[in-house]
Amino acid sequence: MNPEAKIYVAGHRGMVGSALVRRLQKAGYTNILVRTHAELDLLDQAATHAFLAREKPDFIFIAAAIVGGINANNTLRADFIYQNLMVEANLIHGAWLAGVQRLCFLGSSCIYPRDCPQPIKEEYLLTGPLEPTNEPYAIAKIAGIKLCESYNRQYGTQYFSAMPTNLYGPNDNYDLAKSHVLPALIRKAHEAQQRGEKELVVWGSGKPKREFLYVDDLADACVFLMEQGVADSFYNIGAGTDVTIRELAETVMSVIGFSGKIVFDTSKPDGTPRKLLDVSRLGDLGWKASTPLREGLALAYRDFLARAGH
Repeated sequence: MNPEAKIYVAGHRGMVGSALVRRLQKAGYTNILVRTHAELDLLDQAATHAFLAREKPDFIFIAAAIVGGINANNTLRADFIYQNLMVEANLIHGAWLAGVQRLCFLGSSCIYPRDCPQPIKEEYLLTGPLEPTNEPYAIAKIAGIKLCESYNRQYGTQYFSAMPTNLYGPNDNYDLAKSHVLPALIRKAHEAQQRGEKELVVWGSGKPKREFLYVDDLADACVFLMEQGVADSFYNIGAGTDVTIRELAETVMSVIGFSGKIVFDTSKPDGTPRKLLDVSRLGDLGWKASTPLREGLALAYRDFLARAGH
């Protein structure tokens, strides 16, 4: 990737896309191509294909997606499968039509079977049933991986996929109806502290274990992979360690300075019991995450306060 290469980041206003733009700018890339949803609707196949044919980017990062936590995934099932399938298909096929040889597709660790051996290796894909609460989203992301693999095999492109673990950081979504567990905890703990409450209600039992990766580390890994020239594969991207939801809530409370008691609402679903990615394939190439959880949480909370006007 030379510094003047034209690099299209799809979904640049989201948490992942904005992190990719920051990382590319930091590395000295000067020709970064972006479009807002108002400027380009990626669900519109004709518009997407025309845009790619006109601009002919050298590299593409697909970070555009409709995303959410357990509640959003479970209730907006049609939206999650249809919109994600359409966006990735329009972009990947459009990239091939426009002669784009190098592309990075962003997926999710929810592609793996619900009851995977831990830590989860890339080869465990399609070896068992998915977690029911986010199955539509997972199937859309699996389709994206297979689209990249199929275009590589049939047309000789170099499209690869990156499967991140649970992400957090600047530009996260703090809408409690749609957010993932960590931004939801940040908002709930902050608001509980502001109201002088004595308890923090957390969904589920607190026992499931989750891995969390600061989003700028993900962006660094994606750019690293693109610069390495990898192709025809997909890579787990994670921190390599996990914590229980109870431990996560306690760390969030510590960062925010909220000293109340945690109350678990066991009427709410836990989701997958454990989800830790095996990151040795990426590690063998020489990359590993660099932001410790507590440090990343402090940065995320600072971003939350700035966006909330505090």
